[in-house]
Amino acid sequence: MKTPATAICAIAACLCLPPLVLRLSAAEEEVFADFEGADYGPWLVGGTAFGKVPAKGALPGQMAVEGFVGTGLVNSFNGGDNSRGKMSSSDFVIRKPFIKFLIGGGGFAGKTCLNLVMDGQAVRTATGPNTSPGGSERLEQGSWEVADLNGKTAHLEIVDDAGGSWGHVNVDQIVFTDTKPMLPAHTEQPFHTTFGATGNWLALPVKNGAAKRNVELSVGGERKRWFSIELADGKPDWVSWLDISAWRGQPVELKVDRLRLDSKAFEKIDQREGDPNAGVDLYREHNRGQFHFSARRGWLNDPNGLVFLNGEYHLFFQHNPYGVQWGNMHWGHAVSPDLVHWKEVGTALYPDAHGTMFSGGGLVDTDNTSGFGQPGKPPLVLFYTAAEASWEQGLAWSLDGRTFTKLEPPVVKKFTDGNRDPKVIWHEPSKHWVMVLWVERDGGSQVQFLTSPNLKDWTPVSAVKGEKGFLFECPEFFELSVEGGGGEKKWVLQGANSEYAIGAFDGRTFTPEATKLPGQFGREYYAAQTFSNEPKGRRVEIGWWRTATDRDGSAFNQSMSVPMELKLVKTPDGIRMTRQPVEELQSLRAKPYPFGGFKLEENAANPLAAVREELVEIRADLVPPAEGTVTFIVRGLPVMYNAAKQEFSVDGLRAPAPLHEGRLDFTLYADRTGLEIFASRGHSFIPVNFNLRRDDFSVGVSVEGGAAEFKNLDVYGLKSIWR
Repeated sequence: MKTPATAICAIAACLCLPPLVLRLSAAEEEVFADFEGADYGPWLVGGTAFGKVPAKGALPGQMAVEGFVGTGLVNSFNGGDNSRGKMSSSDFVIRKPFIKFLIGGGGFAGKTCLNLVMDGQAVRTATGPNTSPGGSERLEQGSWEVADLNGKTAHLEIVDDAGGSWGHVNVDQIVFTDTKPMLPAHTEQPFHTTFGATGNWLALPVKNGAAKRNVELSVGGERKRWFSIELADGKPDWVSWLDISAWRGQPVELKVDRLRLDSKAFEKIDQREGDPNAGVDLYREHNRGQFHFSARRGWLNDPNGLVFLNGEYHLFFQHNPYGVQWGNMHWGHAVSPDLVHWKEVGTALYPDAHGTMFSGGGLVDTDNTSGFGQPGKPPLVLFYTAAEASWEQGLAWSLDGRTFTKLEPPVVKKFTDGNRDPKVIWHEPSKHWVMVLWVERDGGSQVQFLTSPNLKDWTPVSAVKGEKGFLFECPEFFELSVEGGGGEKKWVLQGANSEYAIGAFDGRTFTPEATKLPGQFGREYYAAQTFSNEPKGRRVEIGWWRTATDRDGSAFNQSMSVPMELKLVKTPDGIRMTRQPVEELQSLRAKPYPFGGFKLEENAANPLAAVREELVEIRADLVPPAEGTVTFIVRGLPVMYNAAKQEFSVDGLRAPAPLHEGRLDFTLYADRTGLEIFASRGHSFIPVNFNLRRDDFSVGVSVEGGAAEFKNLDVYGLKSIWR
């Protein structure tokens, strides 16, 4: 049984240990504890983490421990990272202006630390450097200046109250000294400063792959922003700009949990008045897609809150503004007049006391059922998950499409830890709103259905269970007419991997008629969402495309797919969903290469030899050889179609693409970051993330095993959406 920290404190109080007055000689330093004895001496030890005697280096299962003095040290890895405990020294009277020590292990404030305690409060504290996997078990020099505490009684405590990776602390060689310790330049200590907010933007220098630091900004004693960031101690790879315009003219307190003594990260507080992106050559990086949306800076994943309002398509997205890897989830925000050309307009939702901002949906409350609107101004309403803390579902609204107000408290309480990704639609026959929410129950995925008359008060009404990974997170739910179905409509329930069910919905309960149908046959396409309030009545989808874009000190990472239109059609196997690129993408065509119809023989010259384009659209309608293959070479990447197997092969991926009456039709888009193929009248969507060669703009086609008859072939060079 572990001894609680409170019990340890009680033991110390009962013993009534007298303060230890260190009668120091004229010597400059006095060693208070070196942990070289057979046990911990006068230290009180509770819990299991520290064992009964000092460690002699690394403990079982631990990396090599370095940097301690002599043969012994305090090491709370006894029993592994999940053990806990606390050590308390005898009281002493502070007589020297400095205390120095060696410390390593976990870097969790209040959890893996050495504290100087007076009257029950930690007046000085230090932690190890490590908070994420990797790192080192090396102890480094730390110190406190305590001249202001001279003559006061205190004691030291070593705390391990953390579990998981780096849930331990190492301490050695605690010394009282008259001389300010000369710490190595790489020594890390807490950093704190206050500056006047004179600009609108604060520079945060980033070095990809550097140690993560925890940063807080407070105004008037209230914490406003907090995040982890790979701060650049020297030359940055890029700069993240934090909007501080709301606090102009006020003092802003900036804290960093640990910063190297020689760090130049905040050597000067760099603020900007105007747009910090003005004059910066953005969107031309060699690894950035030129007609796929990507965040200006930082990491991007799930599309969120897709909605159309007042002439603009709104694309919100999961965003880490401070790094090129996942974390710090905010909602980024971009708008477009045409689904193709996008402009970022700032951060819509910041993390708050309820948690970080995970995925959700958006809508226009046309009839103002929520009461958030004004005459002629229906509110744009967002639903999100407050994650990693409360796991509640929150609501935010806007009347200008730019600034959002969060409703307090969140509108849907937690069902289970991790429940997330609310999508809300209006069900006209029932005259109420419907929310679909991913919930993990009984070891599997479920989509919870809720209803509300006003977007604020929600009632659970039913649930649909997904088997074997079906319907895992990011649920999407919508109704579509069946093409050629004489007015027939069906409902579609889709999970993050694009597998979907087709069925009926009565406003409360979804009844599946066909389930676990594949929505795509490619790779790294995920968490797709469709637009609400689409002005042309279409069902338009955009998905997260996991592109390999974090290269060469990049300031951004990940992409969105091209927008595509979804339809339901009848097939011999039943009603199925198709995907085709939206017509607006045709506006990107810069140079056409019309080849019309022709017959391509085996070993014939490349008919596309004249095409030299970085960004390419190919539209083909052909009859392939019955037992042969047709291969397109797109900037060095072979795209092969096997007619006998009726499948595409691209970069090791094999995807079905059935012939229709012996013919293959497809549209292919090639960007710097990969290909998207829409084949077989939209039944086969094949996204393939692949960084195409920078030195090869050629396009070719060849045939083996017979001749291919092209009914039509058009190739287009495309323009960038960023220029």
